[in-house]
Formats: sequence, structure tokens, C-alpha cells
Amino acid sequence: MITLTPIATVKNIRKKVEDDNWGEIVSVIELDPSLPEDALFEIESFSHAEIIYYFHLVEDARIETGSRHPRNNIDWPKVGIFSQRGKNRPNRLGATIVKILKPDGRQLHVQGLDAIDSTPVLDIKPVMQEFLPREKVHQPEWATELMKQYW
Repeated sequence: MITLTPIATVKNIRKKVEDDNWGEIVSVIELDPSLPEDALFEIESFSHAEIIYYFHLVEDARIETGSRHPRNNIDWPKVGIFSQRGKNRPNRLGATIVKILKPDGRQLHVQGLDAIDSTPVLDIKPVMQEFLPREKVHQPEWATELMKQYW
């Protein structure tokens, strides 16, 4: 058993789950009162951060463990849940690299976070170039098509 406690909460204008148009969304990640403000000290020296969050609205009955068509689009191949980034995953974890706009006290302003308002944040990590892929990234054609309107 693993127990995690959210370290922050997402605040933004997206109140319901939507699949596309996340690129211009500005979110405020507000630290939990149990954490000191200096937990964000010097975060602005990085251009991007990786946000790990919890898909808190996914119901147990919606969890996928096998394969399915991404976005239930039968024009795309059936692929395993670990071969896609859908929200109905066994542990309901999401991860996105966002642009850091600015820290402001206990808040971190970011752009491009694909999490709705009130989403619990489990971790914030600065993006370091050395952790990005060293090889060329490749993906199937359906994934490129799926992402056309995402950002």
C-alpha cells in the first residue's frame, strides 16, 4: 500500500474534463498550507516543470487495465492502457511538462497544464535537459493525429 498526500491544488478556468485545447490554459498551482512557501524557492530559474497529479474524478468503474481504442475512436488501433496517456489508468496518475510563468508566494503560475480546476497535485519537478530523451522520439501515426488539437 502506498499513501500519497497532495502537495498542492490546481486552480484554473477548466471546470470539466475536455480532451483538447490545453496549450493556452494558465493554471495556478497552490501549495498545501502544510508546506512552507520556500518549497518553491528558485523554481523560476527553470523554464519548465513536470507536474504529477491525480485524476480525482475518474470513477472506479471507468478504470482500464487492458487495451482500448484511444478516446474510444475505432479508427485508431486498440492499444494497452500503458501505451496511451488516457486518464482512466489504474493509479489515476497524470504527468505534464508545463511552462513556468512565475512563482508568487505559495503559488506557481504555469501554462499548458492539462488538469482541471481542483485537481490534486502530487509533485512538482523542475525539467532538466539531462532527463529528457537523448534519442529521437518516435510514436505511431494515431498518436500524432490524436494530439493535433491537444495543445
